[in-house]
Amino acid sequence: MAKNKQPLTPEQAESRRKKMETTATFGLLLIAVAMLGPFMLSGDGGFNWMEVYKWIYAAGALIYTFARLVSVNDPRDSLRLRRLRRLEFWAGMAFCIGAFFWFYNEQKYGDSPFVGPLAILKDVVAFSLAGAVIQVVASWMISFRMAKEKKEREEGKSSRTSAAGRTSKKGDVSNSEKK
Repeated sequence: MAKNKQPLTPEQAESRRKKMETTATFGLLLIAVAMLGPFMLSGDGGFNWMEVYKWIYAAGALIYTFARLVSVNDPRDSLRLRRLRRLEFWAGMAFCIGAFFWFYNEQKYGDSPFVGPLAILKDVVAFSLAGAVIQVVASWMISFRMAKEKKEREEGKSSRTSAAGRTSKKGDVSNSEKK
């Protein structure tokens, strides 16, 4: 049984977009906490905080990626805007690859006393920075593109309404008013 999928209305798309932006922001906050944690807390007391933070980072990466997988496109959105939103998904993939390297490097280096958190996190930091740059650039471009499309829609509406009531130079009513 296939579900009958109908396209989202602009109001539904806007509501879904707001929910997914909130979810993605929560994922980014988890990633940020997990990235700062190993450098803020020392390994004193016998508890391995790196173990906890890698799971927080992985959860944040998955939450962010899930939020970017959900379609939030308005049916009126241009192809360029849809592609920019798809670009945000790739930022999530960069975070997921960073999570993979955290697990891999921690397994690789184990409990060696000569390995600090930076040796384990060097790949994680690199992929996190790549994901952050992609996210920042994509969000700026989406913001500017949405403003431009909104302005074009408003200009299109005003030009249609003004064209309907136009008169010719001789004072005759245009064809659209005669009908």
